[in-house]
Amino acid sequence: MRKILGIFGNAHPHWVGDGFPVRSLLARDRAGDHVSPFLLLDYAGPMNFAPGVTPRGVGVHPHRGFETVTIVYQGEVDHRDSAGNGGHIGPGDVQWMTAAGGILHEEFHSERFTREGGTLEMVQLWVNLPAAHKSVDPGYQTLLDRDIPTVSLPDGAGSLRVIAGSYAGTQGPARTFTPINLWDLRLKQRGSLSLDLPEGHSLGLAVLRGNVLVNGSDLVGEAQFVLFGRDGGGITLDANSDATALILTGEPIDEPVAMYGPFVMNTEQEIRQAMTDFQSGRFGKIASV
Repeated sequence: MRKILGIFGNAHPHWVGDGFPVRSLLARDRAGDHVSPFLLLDYAGPMNFAPGVTPRGVGVHPHRGFETVTIVYQGEVDHRDSAGNGGHIGPGDVQWMTAAGGILHEEFHSERFTREGGTLEMVQLWVNLPAAHKSVDPGYQTLLDRDIPTVSLPDGAGSLRVIAGSYAGTQGPARTFTPINLWDLRLKQRGSLSLDLPEGHSLGLAVLRGNVLVNGSDLVGEAQFVLFGRDGGGITLDANSDATALILTGEPIDEPVAMYGPFVMNTEQEIRQAMTDFQSGRFGKIASV
């Protein structure tokens, strides 16, 4: 059974722009290389927004050297970027953006969500790229809820959506640069699940709602992240209440990591170059609407 290396939470949310109140449940500066290829996991909400006129969100900003994965549970988000991509995602949908060689993008509440108001709840995960792929062209995948397969769990324990990788022979739709599993898990109260997981993969569990007993020993509650060792087999999960969680596993990237704000490279010199390229306009621009 996998050893639990740490359980992380964050009782101090901060705002990203004026539309996303987030708690950083996972950050590389706390977990170190144990979490590679993952870098950050932010949990936004759940928070109720009153009806409004002007969409709230975060304006144009850059990224280079990694990918952002946004999973919407409640609410609606619109995206535009300097590669000409645009997307609208609502409950159950996933946006997978590959910043790679450099991109500008913006994210705002949709016009309908702004007008009607409601609850916003979403997760954003940052995934590192190997050095060989940090300079490839930016990319974008819209993974709609209807295109993400759902697997029923044994003994009526709940269900699992396969966003990336595979589970029980079911393949997820996301294209990834390194082997990754990303599973959206719903456990029913008193539901139990045993998972066999790839040896050598980094492994994390983010509990978003409810309470889950992990490996028969640690009770993990809402907005907490469990980091496991890379070896030792699988894990067991027992839900004390209806629970929503994310399971992520990934093959580690055994390379140096240099991070500065929205840039993730291998050396400080590459970070300086990213800043220069951004300031010089080499990330392009977002077309006017």
